[in-house]
Amino acid sequence: MASRVPTVTFNNGKKFPIFGLGTWKSKPGEVTQAVKDAIDIGYRHIDCAHVYGNEKEVGAGLAAKFADGTVKREDVFITSKLWNTMHRPDLVEPALKETLKNLGLAYLDLYLIHWPFALKEDGALFPTNPDGTVAYSDADYVDTWKAMEAVQKKGLTTSIGVSNFNKRQLERLLQNSTIPPVTNQIEVHPYLNQQRLIDYLKSKNIVVTAYSPLGSRDRPNAKPGDVELLDDAKISQIAKKYNKTPAQVVLKYQVQRGCITIPKSVNKSRIQQNFEIWDFTLSQEDIDLINTFDCNGRTCPYDDAFTHKDHPFVKDEF
Repeated sequence: MASRVPTVTFNNGKKFPIFGLGTWKSKPGEVTQAVKDAIDIGYRHIDCAHVYGNEKEVGAGLAAKFADGTVKREDVFITSKLWNTMHRPDLVEPALKETLKNLGLAYLDLYLIHWPFALKEDGALFPTNPDGTVAYSDADYVDTWKAMEAVQKKGLTTSIGVSNFNKRQLERLLQNSTIPPVTNQIEVHPYLNQQRLIDYLKSKNIVVTAYSPLGSRDRPNAKPGDVELLDDAKISQIAKKYNKTPAQVVLKYQVQRGCITIPKSVNKSRIQQNFEIWDFTLSQEDIDLINTFDCNGRTCPYDDAFTHKDHPFVKDEF
């Protein structure tokens, strides 16, 4: 079944939908229906991760849509991510196979290293030391990447990429890889527009995937009094001009910048509304204006691991 969603072309020649459904923070019991609704509406890309704890439910939604003939496996594009406690090279293939089992799939379309830093293996997903601090591993993301290359060569995933990597980490990865990452999935929205990192990634023919494109209103570190992106009067003014919602404007902003965009929702009407962005185009003037809203407003800093040598947001400019 065809979809209206435009595609981007990765550096390996594979085409991938520029718009998809995010599943971070989607609760078990809600995400199966969200996946079914999204596919019925026309979404063909579902973004998952082992650490989200809901891949079995995502898989149930996919299975239902395969069974009723709405889509075939080759019609949909499924992304998942290798969690930080599984960076040791011998753990990469078993981790991917567990994700495939949970999703009920024979292969992924895209598999990402979720963060560049490794946490202590063989235990909890968020391991801690006796004093309560985060327990680190010394596994090197370059060695992890070599194991990622191996699972792609085995056909367990069609493409491989990274998430939350900074420029320096990507430079090092590119110098030590035989398969370059097709994408870097990073937090991108008008309060964190990532223009310098996006420009760098484009220069290396790496596509940007924008997570939390709506500013993550339900983020774990939200504080009372925070200005919410979708309540910003300047964005509301632009939305009125196009007779669209602030969310639709913010999503179209990313798509027009060439970023794969993956808003999360479990509400059918919002999943539908988020998808209704193909009938208008933001002017360059409005994109330039939205670019001025940047305030380094990162909502997902992973700050309890700031002391890890491979944390991406501490030492580097971008």
